[in-house]
Amino acid sequence: MELKSVKIGKYEIKHPIIQGGMGLGISWDRLAGNVSLNGGLGVISSVGTGYYENRAHISKELSSKPLGSDNFYSTKGLKAVIDNARKICGDLPLGVNIMCAANDYARVAKDACEAGINIIISGAGLPTNLPEFTQNFKDVALVPIVSSAKALKIICKRWTQRYNRLPDAVVLEGPLSGGHQGFTYEQCLDPNYQLENLVKPVLEEIKQWGNFPLFTAGGVWDNADIKKFISLGASGVQMGTRFIGTHECDASDGFKEVLLASEKKDIELLKSPVGYPARGIRTNLIELVSKNAGPKIQCISNCVSPCERGKEAKKVGYCIADRLFDAYSGKKESGLFFTGANGYRLKEIISVKELIKKLTEGEDG
Repeated sequence: MELKSVKIGKYEIKHPIIQGGMGLGISWDRLAGNVSLNGGLGVISSVGTGYYENRAHISKELSSKPLGSDNFYSTKGLKAVIDNARKICGDLPLGVNIMCAANDYARVAKDACEAGINIIISGAGLPTNLPEFTQNFKDVALVPIVSSAKALKIICKRWTQRYNRLPDAVVLEGPLSGGHQGFTYEQCLDPNYQLENLVKPVLEEIKQWGNFPLFTAGGVWDNADIKKFISLGASGVQMGTRFIGTHECDASDGFKEVLLASEKKDIELLKSPVGYPARGIRTNLIELVSKNAGPKIQCISNCVSPCERGKEAKKVGYCIADRLFDAYSGKKESGLFFTGANGYRLKEIISVKELIKKLTEGEDG
């Protein structure tokens, strides 16, 4: 089976591969720019761009952290990431991932449009109002992330009634993905909710509204997986964790070392201040939290609305913004390291170009 290009709105992606948006700082300009340059869709994470804006000045002091959501989701920082990615990929299609759960969601969507992004991918909640925030930018393609046909139906119904538009594509994310899940703990382990079983109902729902491409995500690892999901009716796939194993991934070497050293037993579902289970690596931080001995919790950045300004963080034992920044920085003792279920399979760091070749032509090229 030859992998074909796919259109998302007005944009044609040479290879049917979306690089998943990984925050905080795991997929910024270097990774996203190089994925787009090599024929996939590079996706910038909009999370924590205040750190990007001020990264030359960041110290270990508390005062160096972005204060409030307006600084955490920095307009200048996001524009700088997008501009620097453009220096790598030029006018090739470039995407951004924006979480519905983010405080300042509407502003971040507008910021991305004004900075020249082509495609917005949005999950961590239902992006029912996304077209409203992008209505002055008709060329920007909108791609919701869903975990079920029911969720897609709600989005299509709302978008059609309110904005007279449909998604330009949809990402269906199963329960093997890294980070936050759109499922309960029980559903993540239930065979009925595994990605392969979710594809057909979502394809049937798409047909009720028209015809736009479906990308599957969560546990997709290699060329064989890509072909499997395309044979089930998908137009392509979204992959996150596999791209951490590249030289261009924006995460620190320390972050990559944690993944390379992980074993299957180390990857588990963790409690999160966001209220959904999150998949990551059991590290020193998780051990400390289990003993009520985690780092001090002080809501500086007000990053996600479900946390209620640190209320939920105190319940689960850690601040997600602070701990994700530590992971991005390579602080192994206090970082929160998200990964998909297959993260333990990472055994080497290669270039994005080499990875795209492996994914499109097979592991042996």
